[in-house]
Amino acid sequence: MELKPGATNEITWTVTPDKTADAMGNRGVKVFATPWLIGMLEDVCGTMIKPTLPPGATTVGTMVEMRHLAATPVGMSARAKATLLETDGRRFLFSVEAWDAKDKIAEGRHERFVVPNLEKFLERVMKKGQG
Repeated sequence: MELKPGATNEITWTVTPDKTADAMGNRGVKVFATPWLIGMLEDVCGTMIKPTLPPGATTVGTMVEMRHLAATPVGMSARAKATLLETDGRRFLFSVEAWDAKDKIAEGRHERFVVPNLEKFLERVMKKGQG
């Protein structure tokens, strides 16, 4: 299966206490943390690509541009949508958006690259740490 520009994917997460700014050290701010929201946007893109990959391959995020537009409280669900803008086979560029039950909470772009062999990729990275 080949992904073409215009393809979309959606996921939904529930904001739990461990996904809040409070849990990340911004004490008292019990709303969906920006790093977790970015992770959700990466996830919606990655899960779109995953079924098209050969065995042993994966993708990695290489760029995120995101505006966090509104806060989402604990217990509320957030829905993220990715739309593929362009691809050259290994590079995928997405438009991303997210909403909670009341507001649009994020918008931006995300880029992912295919890593054809995860095992070799990790070997190279581990050598980097041994130097």
